[in-house]
Amino acid sequence: MNNTLKIAIGYLVATFLVYGTGTAQTHTYKNPLPIKFGDPYVLQAEGGQYYMYGTGGGAKNGFAAYSSPDLVHWKEEGQVYYAGNRNGWSDSTAAWNGAYWAPEVYAHQGKYYLFYSAQWKNNPGKDLENFRIGVAVADTPVGPFTDLSGKPIFDPGYPIIDANVLFDKSGKIYLYYSRCCYKHPVESEVADWARKKGWFESVEESWVYGVELKPDFSGVIGEPVLLLRPPVKMGDRQTEWESRSVTSKEVNRRWTEGSAIFQKGDTYYMMYSANYFGGKNYAVGYATSKSPLGPFLKAANNPVLQKNNDKGGVVTGTGHNSITWSPDGKEMFCVYHARTLATGDERVVFIDRMKILKDGQLVVEGPTTTSQIAPQRK
Repeated sequence: MNNTLKIAIGYLVATFLVYGTGTAQTHTYKNPLPIKFGDPYVLQAEGGQYYMYGTGGGAKNGFAAYSSPDLVHWKEEGQVYYAGNRNGWSDSTAAWNGAYWAPEVYAHQGKYYLFYSAQWKNNPGKDLENFRIGVAVADTPVGPFTDLSGKPIFDPGYPIIDANVLFDKSGKIYLYYSRCCYKHPVESEVADWARKKGWFESVEESWVYGVELKPDFSGVIGEPVLLLRPPVKMGDRQTEWESRSVTSKEVNRRWTEGSAIFQKGDTYYMMYSANYFGGKNYAVGYATSKSPLGPFLKAANNPVLQKNNDKGGVVTGTGHNSITWSPDGKEMFCVYHARTLATGDERVVFIDRMKILKDGQLVVEGPTTTSQIAPQRK
């Protein structure tokens, strides 16, 4: 057998192993992906190409991006947003190096809009946490993105992070965000319990709000509506998992953040993260509503994504997810960050399947670290 024939046969065998026969594909992937991001967000752009944005990833005073044709193989695209653009409004010298966090990019009317949070340079009170949400625009998913104006979208009077946007079927656009724990002590039975134990004098909380956006993203319409907050009563079925940062004596804060909203049928699903984002107990739950601005009811099967190291696994700190679909459009995937025994404190990206069952329950099939069948191509 000559070398040319050997090469041809080898190529055919490799092709069969990767793609299988017909439309069936047998290629696989394994978590975590080789991407060091927090708060990962995936955009599926026109033509099917995927773009991932996140916190960190080597970006300085801004955000970097990766691209992929299939959610498995990712290419670095470099930094796509720089805080020092001509309309930049943030303070890169503030705490956490300006706190450029949680970018999300949306395609809208031929442009790409990047929503993100950062430290606002307008800080007369010299607050340590002076986060606000801004929006930048570009002609392509890889930028360069330029802020729409030299200020945040709006100022609610308290620090906010974790922008998430819904382009509703009604034609309205909604912004969701998390009010930070900073200077926001809240009375609850959990706070009373922690105080009686002598652990914490108060417990600060972050809450998720929603508000309608102006069509040009220049501001908001009406007042923000409170949608999700930690439970007040110890007997609430959500209290145990949402309060682990306090009940483990980790920190005097309870978080409700990282919202990710989508619609299935006539139901709006809002996923959210609870507990300390830097700890092992970070986990994901969801709530449902018949309206974009609630009221939202938390699900009985929460949390739907959490650490597995207490069950023989190696994963902790699962949270701040986004949602995307397979190239063939048939499967939904949960994209989130987590930590493993191997990565230590560094956040890395996981992608796992998620489903809406016939009874309306949302289920995330993760966290996984074993080989998975890759998302199916068209």
